[in-house]
Amino acid sequence: MEARCDGFCSTTGWRYARQIATAQERGVKKLSKEQGVVKWFNASKGYGFIQRQSGEDVFVHFSAIQMDGYKTLNEGQMVEFEVKQGPKGYQAENVTAA
Repeated sequence: MEARCDGFCSTTGWRYARQIATAQERGVKKLSKEQGVVKWFNASKGYGFIQRQSGEDVFVHFSAIQMDGYKTLNEGQMVEFEVKQGPKGYQAENVTAA
């Protein structure tokens, strides 16, 4: 696949266009937002699980939480997130309060 500049051909723009083309070649798909409920979250360990609307649980690490300050989630809290395949199963990314 060949990347095109489409009128934005600065060095940075070309690099960005090439990254998009490379991701498309690898079959990387844009993640869609989902909603779910925090099943549990251990703030001292920095991880927990979110129950998806489909019923399936996904792992969540504190580094995926998009908020300022101390990053934690509360049991029963509604959240929005993206899901990606991790090394041990599905995991949440870009987690925000719903």
